Amino acid sequence: MKKKVNIPLYIFLLLLYIGTTGLTSWAANSGAQLTLGGRSVPMQSLTGVFSSMTNIMVFLMVVFFDRLGYITALSLLLTQFPLMFVGIVIAGNVQSIPGVFTNLLTIVAIILIQQRNKRIKEYQSHEIDQLKGRQKLSQRLFEQTAAALVNSIDAKDEYSHGHSQRVALYAEKIARELKMSEDECYKVYYAGLLHDVGKIGIADNIINKNGKLTQDEYDIIKQHTVMGNQILQSISEYPFLSVGAHYHHERYDGTGYPQGLMGEEIPEIARIISVADSYDAMTSTRSYREAIPQQLVREEIVKGSGTQFDPKIARVMQHLIDNDMNYRLREKSTGKRSSKNELHCDAYRSDNLDGFVVMPCSLRMQFNYAAEGEGDQGPVFLLYDSMDGFLHETEKAARELNYFEFGEIHVDGTVSGEGIRALKTTKTVKEGSRESERNDGTYVVELVKRRDHMRVRIDDGAVITEHIIALPDSSRYVYVALTGEHCDITELNTDRSETPIAEDEIPRIAEEVCYIDGPEGDLPSIQIDGYRTASTRGVEVADGMRFSFHVRSLPTARLIWHCPYIVLYYSRNGEVNGEDYREYALVRLDGEFWEGGVKVENKLVISKNDSFAGWEYWKESFREGLECQVSFTRKGNSIIVNTENLGVFVSNHTEILDGTDEIYAALSGDQCVLTDIRIQKV
Repeated sequence: MKKKVNIPLYIFLLLLYIGTTGLTSWAANSGAQLTLGGRSVPMQSLTGVFSSMTNIMVFLMVVFFDRLGYITALSLLLTQFPLMFVGIVIAGNVQSIPGVFTNLLTIVAIILIQQRNKRIKEYQSHEIDQLKGRQKLSQRLFEQTAAALVNSIDAKDEYSHGHSQRVALYAEKIARELKMSEDECYKVYYAGLLHDVGKIGIADNIINKNGKLTQDEYDIIKQHTVMGNQILQSISEYPFLSVGAHYHHERYDGTGYPQGLMGEEIPEIARIISVADSYDAMTSTRSYREAIPQQLVREEIVKGSGTQFDPKIARVMQHLIDNDMNYRLREKSTGKRSSKNELHCDAYRSDNLDGFVVMPCSLRMQFNYAAEGEGDQGPVFLLYDSMDGFLHETEKAARELNYFEFGEIHVDGTVSGEGIRALKTTKTVKEGSRESERNDGTYVVELVKRRDHMRVRIDDGAVITEHIIALPDSSRYVYVALTGEHCDITELNTDRSETPIAEDEIPRIAEEVCYIDGPEGDLPSIQIDGYRTASTRGVEVADGMRFSFHVRSLPTARLIWHCPYIVLYYSRNGEVNGEDYREYALVRLDGEFWEGGVKVENKLVISKNDSFAGWEYWKESFREGLECQVSFTRKGNSIIVNTENLGVFVSNHTEILDGTDEIYAALSGDQCVLTDIRIQKV
């Protein structure tokens, strides 16, 4: 690219140069006298001064040469000839010839040096371009080779197809949450992509065995880490690849393989891949099971924190799961859910479209219905709750996935089911229509839920049937599945409103189920039906303050984090989510914590002592009920929250940096009841 000359700078320096060289020549050849302070000074005596000024201008030309270019050097060169002509021919003074030749030589030297520098820069630029080209070619070859290796692994096992790619993506997401550099994220991605390359050396009959492996077969499978290390060690330019393959089955507590490394002895890349690998294994369909629901996967990661997984990396994975509202972190096809918009039902429930959750934002479903045969029930809506959002028929699935069926709604207006506490049905015949005119055609159905009540409106073209349904409690989800008997359902379309309905839009037809049965303390008892759906009144934190309370899980509670939480915050009225709300810390009794927020620093310490009997005992104890205490230590804006329950010690140190003095604490939680809440202040 041609360099643009700085014209103003060029003109300024050129005029100064011509002026100083002209003065030098004139002074050397002039007989004039200069009067200074009453004394006459010959102009010839100032020749040295003007010559020095000329040399300074030449120096400036050298300094700014890159900004002025060769046109400047050529201009300076041409100015020497008229100066020489004036000094020698007109003035007859040959003393100016050495100075002029010195300037000529200086300018020529500048041009030669710059030409040499230009050739060096061009050579260096060419070498750099060649090096970059070789690096890009090498990287492309590496990426293509890695893809080929991954494809060869996937070809061995139909159920692991895409596993390596997903592990690489999950591992990279974890790395980015850990604020690792772009280069480190690149390394994590490709180490994750090739972590199972050693399976190339494992016999197909073992890889594809449909059932439990024998101990000998398991020992052979374990060798894939050693084989992967041997394969990838030969790629000397990418030593991180062999690290991921070799150590991704090491466990944080030292009970893994192949070397039994413990804690941070395990390379960080391998610790990241371990979490990503386990997550994908659980959320993918296998020959012997369906994909595990994400909530149960999250609980397994919580259980494995500090034993199988690095606690810091496990917390990051939990955070990614919590933010995965659309369940994108999983195998793309789980084998059960489909995007079809029609079904053909012969026998009752022989086909279904399932998985639509009912929320405060109303769900609208429109479809066409045609009867097939006589005595049909037509379209039927099944209302249920399940941890994976699917319908289930077996007792085993119902037990493992906490499956519960509320009941069913027929489009003819019939509603039945043991999970329906109360029902109110109204029918409105549209103006100009008669109820007897109902026939096969288009149905429009709207479903919406608020706490333990839901509303279902069915419009068959002639009659609008509205059902108000009281559910068993407020803590369950409600999914709706469309099925039927002797009917065809086609052209199903669904959409959901963006605005939730008001609290009182569904009229209450039954009292809300209340599980609060303990004594009242200093604060009113609370029932928390879902994640932080209720909180106590805030109490300003003082040094030595203590909360004590009784906790019991709701009957629907089934996960580790269905327990009480402590919230540290500020709001103008002292209430959780009040005006100008700022949350500084959320500490869960099970030890979960995510370092979020601004202008605050949190340091969490979690430990388990000998009295910790495992997470299943933890959940059972909360179901039966237990007494808990939380203590606060405060020094200015530094607050320490301590609590110990069932052998789990949690200590969180919060440093508030925004200058707020009024810091409040409140109790909240998920699917539990808090009673007899006492406040002790020193």
